[in-house]
Amino acid sequence: MKKSDPFLLRLGRGTARHWAATVVSWVVLVVLGFVTSLGLLGGASLFDRLETGDIVAPGQAQTARDLITSTDEGALNVTARVDGVDLLSPTLTRDVRELVRRLEAVDGVGRVSSPMSTPGWPRAREGWALVQDNDPEATSFLVVVEVGSEVGGPVQDAVLRVLRTDSRLLLAPHGAEVTVGGTGLLVDDVIDQIKADLTRGEGIALPLSLLLMVFVFGGFVAAGLPIAGAVASIAGALAILFGFSYAIELDATVVNIVTVMGLALCIDYGLLLVSRFREELGHLVGPDRGSASRAQVEEAVGAAVATAGRTVLFSALIVGISLSGLLLFEAPVMRAIGAAGVAVVLVALLVALTLVPALCSWGAARLVRRRGAEAAPEHGVFSRLARVVQRFPVLTTLASVAVLLLLALPALGLRLTASGVELLPPDAEQRVFFEELGEDYPVAASPTVVLVAQASPEQAAALVADLEQREQVTRVDEPRVLGPLPGGVEAPGAEPGGEELVSIGVHTEGSAMDQPARDVAAELRDADFPVPTWAAGQAASLQDFSDSVVDRAPWAALWIAGATFVLLFLLTGSVVIPVKALLLNVVSLGASLGILVWAFQDGALEGALGFESVGGIESVIPLMVLAFGFGLSMDYEVFLLARVIELHEEGHDDDTAVRVGLQRSGRIITSAAAIMVIVFSGFAAGEMLIIKQTGFALAVAVLIDATIVRMVIVPATMTMLGRWNWWAPRWLKRVHARFGVSEHGSPVRAA
Repeated sequence: MKKSDPFLLRLGRGTARHWAATVVSWVVLVVLGFVTSLGLLGGASLFDRLETGDIVAPGQAQTARDLITSTDEGALNVTARVDGVDLLSPTLTRDVRELVRRLEAVDGVGRVSSPMSTPGWPRAREGWALVQDNDPEATSFLVVVEVGSEVGGPVQDAVLRVLRTDSRLLLAPHGAEVTVGGTGLLVDDVIDQIKADLTRGEGIALPLSLLLMVFVFGGFVAAGLPIAGAVASIAGALAILFGFSYAIELDATVVNIVTVMGLALCIDYGLLLVSRFREELGHLVGPDRGSASRAQVEEAVGAAVATAGRTVLFSALIVGISLSGLLLFEAPVMRAIGAAGVAVVLVALLVALTLVPALCSWGAARLVRRRGAEAAPEHGVFSRLARVVQRFPVLTTLASVAVLLLLALPALGLRLTASGVELLPPDAEQRVFFEELGEDYPVAASPTVVLVAQASPEQAAALVADLEQREQVTRVDEPRVLGPLPGGVEAPGAEPGGEELVSIGVHTEGSAMDQPARDVAAELRDADFPVPTWAAGQAASLQDFSDSVVDRAPWAALWIAGATFVLLFLLTGSVVIPVKALLLNVVSLGASLGILVWAFQDGALEGALGFESVGGIESVIPLMVLAFGFGLSMDYEVFLLARVIELHEEGHDDDTAVRVGLQRSGRIITSAAAIMVIVFSGFAAGEMLIIKQTGFALAVAVLIDATIVRMVIVPATMTMLGRWNWWAPRWLKRVHARFGVSEHGSPVRAA
């Protein structure tokens, strides 16, 4: 092994020579990854450390939330709904009061409210506020317990134990049916659903991917290598996320999104490495495909890593750059996805460059005997497709772009939303609880908008009167005193040492994300009140998030486009190919968003995909589709370009290089895309709405890119441009000669 040999060539040979040590090292790391992240030794697991809540960004809503949580220790409730009882029964009153006494005895519990514990019940008017429809003939009432500000904390757990044991003992003789709900329970439901969707997605994706690769490679050994890499990727992804959970707030949805990305990339990269290894080994052992010596195996692994490994390296860098663009946004959830995504891409890259080559070296004897379907002949369906496209390049390009633009049209009507309980499937226990609570107890329903103000009691009363006069406001709660302005919260406009803070709940027709709530939130955000105010709620948070995205999006786009341009230039030596790739990606991703809007916002695929449309797209989805989709699209761009450039360097004319390059890479791209679609579809089959939308959108993005863009538009445009594909100014040519990739061919065939 010469020191002058390229690094990737030396890495491949060294990995092949020490394959046993490499595989054992990865096995240890995988076991440690699963043990630590899943808490298999008794410690906290990744899923114990996840959080979920509104998608927030710096702004009024974030300020209001911070002011509330910093001053109001009784912000969270656990609610027990009791059905099927005689409200005026004296024995029921006695037993409910005993239940209230036991709940109040729990350390850390704040106020406990029930109709029967209200002084003067049943004559007291305020006691009926917790009775269904305030109706004396009703058979349903609520018990509301303040459990502090910690979601899922020990106070909540203790209260739940009392409600699930003592309430049944005390109320069962009355024929009561008791159901319990609350924010902490809703969070638990969301996390449990994410775990179930993760298990389901992997349960669908891994077996189907293995079957497809068995067909592609013609055997289980070759097919199993990328799957082994994917398992390592999942372990690495979970371990990285577990570590991140100690540094940043990690939203529950991040786990599925990042894990599925690592899984898909690892299978993609493994497919490319294994296929190239078999191709290189076939060149060394000859057409009879006899047994290979260890020296030949090491040389073939080195050549595969030097060629396909370089493609993987450039692809991973571009995907990582795409995801790093999310770090430029202010919303913590976007930064968490970006940071975790970049880390998982690095895991996928390490798996592809070390574990997969080591496994190839281990299974070389079986890999060399069979020729899989990924080894394309020099002439076939893809070269014939390229000939047709090259015959009518202008017409083909115009027609294909027109189709993509047509598919993108629904994206013009994109309406963002930030769902709450609607994220869960319709039959989820906590979703059913909250929806029925809102219908049967409108007085107990949470306000759709909350106004936090620094105001005296008189000023707060004037604010209530003002709010009651606004057109779309149906009800205004009494002001709740939060306390003095906390010192650790930045609140623009607040007066240090001024009046105490109060919160005022504002109710509108429909849910917190319906148009009346959005209109009122926007109105209150811009209103010129005589006292400092801050509007909170889902609609206000969404507006903060949207404003933040609009502010940061140009910088993120500039970073992603600029860095991608540089990497593609270093790979190709051309400025035309990177610009064309960026423009095609914009059109392709626009089509993906258009189909997403049509399917989910318009509800066209409600029945087929098993969800209920909320009339919008979850706020983080477009950004994730653009970031993840951009990276994956460039994945296939690099796969195809690497082959075309090899042929171009061998002296083939441009049309031949494109045609043969598409023929040689077409099966790999198609197979990789099919596996990606399977992986993303497995997660689209989940029941969490945000996971379903993400899986569907990325599956569509990959499908469009691997078919219309990569198989039709790219060959057509490269044919039209001819030698101009490789144009760059002279000074940039000198830059490429010094810093770029100058040799793309196989070192085996070169020798």
